[in-house]
Amino acid sequence: MTAKTFDRINPLTGAVASSAPAMTSDQAADIANKAQAAFPAWAALGPNARREMLMKAAAALMSRSGAFAEAMMDETAATRGWAMFNTGLAAGMIREAAAITTQISGQVIPTDKPGCLAMALREPVGVILGIAPWNAPIILGTRAIAVPLACGNTVILKASEICPRTHSLIVEAFREVGFADGVVNVVTNAPDDAAEVVGALIDHPAVRRINFTGSTAIGRIVAKRAAEHLKPVLLELGGKAPLLVLEDADLDEAVKAAAFGAFMNQGQICMSTERIIVVDPVADQFAKAFKAKTESLAVGDPREGKTPLGALVDQKAVLHVESLVRDALQQGAVLLAGGPSKGVLMPATVVDRVTPQMRLFREESFGPVAALVRARDEGEAVRLANDTEYGLAASIFTADIARGLRLARQIKSGICHINGPTVHDEAQMPFGGVRASGYGRFGGTAGIDAFTELRWITVETQPGHYPI
Repeated sequence: MTAKTFDRINPLTGAVASSAPAMTSDQAADIANKAQAAFPAWAALGPNARREMLMKAAAALMSRSGAFAEAMMDETAATRGWAMFNTGLAAGMIREAAAITTQISGQVIPTDKPGCLAMALREPVGVILGIAPWNAPIILGTRAIAVPLACGNTVILKASEICPRTHSLIVEAFREVGFADGVVNVVTNAPDDAAEVVGALIDHPAVRRINFTGSTAIGRIVAKRAAEHLKPVLLELGGKAPLLVLEDADLDEAVKAAAFGAFMNQGQICMSTERIIVVDPVADQFAKAFKAKTESLAVGDPREGKTPLGALVDQKAVLHVESLVRDALQQGAVLLAGGPSKGVLMPATVVDRVTPQMRLFREESFGPVAALVRARDEGEAVRLANDTEYGLAASIFTADIARGLRLARQIKSGICHINGPTVHDEAQMPFGGVRASGYGRFGGTAGIDAFTELRWITVETQPGHYPI
């Protein structure tokens, strides 16, 4: 019998971008069993052997950069530049994971018991389920599995229904260099089957931990399902990143960083700058310069590669952003830049005089729109920055670094940059948010804690003396 498949449609052309297996929950369970069977041998492999395999996987990933670019452009209508950046950073993440295989260390702990040697050891967990989204698919798909593998776990990458081919290419790169059957796995499913398949994987006894990157709404569902089995979850969820511009800021630098943060990948990044909070003394000057910068950013067919902005992932995304802009304008906000969309091609949009009562201030847009919010002073700017359920990335522009550090400590976010954009990711950094942006950290040695068990083990070296 021919396996059932599903098609992903290119949002720009309407043509079939890819076809992938529409796995059932039973098939997903079979993959979990394979991952469990492969775990003991992979966990027993020495750290340098795992490092060597991961380094080969990084090279294999880079060698497929052309295939990755074509897949991303077809499935998500991404620009080629964004796809190539994804591939490069993803390879760096694998190399960083390779580097930490010998850093998974423990410690000898002083004990009051004579003759007792007490140790804390980190050991691999078992099967790790990684659920990755479509917006930065190579980066986030790789991040979901690289450090878990370095820690000695076997992995299942639950591919996004929007980019199954892109995510499958990641696993193919690992398998190409000799990872044993069952060590690195991928599950693809039709959109209508997502809840059933993901639920089956979370419920499966072989799956010991889950990491999820995606929307806050789905993250809550994943966390609740995992909690029924007392399985730890690492969540990297939505954001509403603020960028604060103070009166002593270098406005030219602030404008450049704000435009990059707001409009890179059409604003479809969890760290995207969604609220630009400017203090009154420089608000008009900043608004004028930012308007000019935004209007210089053309939007066009990403396949032609002639414009900095490409397409949104689907028409639903366009309608959502347009509804947020429309609501703000109806409540008195002012449109500084932007215009009508052409299908999934939406121009860079700036809305000035946005207030906390507007949906554009509250709801994640995940599109090419920036809300310009005016504040009386730094105190109100910080209050406005924190007036959100989210807490992933933030940024502060000021000439006074001590002031910037002081305010950064007051902003409730997992990440805060001073005089830099909200969009910034490096493989070795502890990446993650607080509040509705999730909990736990990806990246570097922080990932060791997420993907290992810490155990207390003792050795008695003298005869015991007991009260009974």
